[in-house]
Amino acid sequence: PNAAQTLGLAMLGLALGMAVGTLAAVLAWGSRIVGGLLAPLALVFSSIPVVAVIPIIARLLGYDLSTVLAVVVIISFFPSFVFTAAGLRALPLGSADLFRVLGANRLTTLLRLALPAALPHWMVALRGAAPQAVMAATLGEFLMGTTGLGNIFHTAKDELDMARALGASLVVATLAVACFVLASIAEARVRARRR
Repeated sequence: PNAAQTLGLAMLGLALGMAVGTLAAVLAWGSRIVGGLLAPLALVFSSIPVVAVIPIIARLLGYDLSTVLAVVVIISFFPSFVFTAAGLRALPLGSADLFRVLGANRLTTLLRLALPAALPHWMVALRGAAPQAVMAATLGEFLMGTTGLGNIFHTAKDELDMARALGASLVVATLAVACFVLASIAEARVRARRR
């Protein structure tokens, strides 16, 4: 049950973080002003260690699973924003001009050209963020003292039960590697379809 909780929080936070990061990248693509505001803010926010942010989030959201979820969302947001924004700008040579000549509006260009061009970049972000989401959920559980694998590790550390701490660490590592492998397989399939 603890592994399921950690994995569930990691996957929900990953999905939310990737969605928010993608939405922010689309907004930045659609408006230079928004892009000029979001890019520096995302860079500054990503440079702050997540361990330093957890107490602030806990004061805002409470000392429960919502804080753990928020930590995972924050960890997942930055790769999604950066890679999606890069993918939205990496259009095939001359394709944007062709869409303009054919009279496509911004929404059509976004849906038919920019988002499909950004999909491989988005998959790279997913591959990088998936194992980090598991680690972030574990870290949040460890620091918040809630339930999950992080709490098992925290309790085992306090009781000097090194076998239990090692077991929890191995389960976390296995989940992180499994998430990475699954995301890598999904990325390979997306790249194969685009050829």
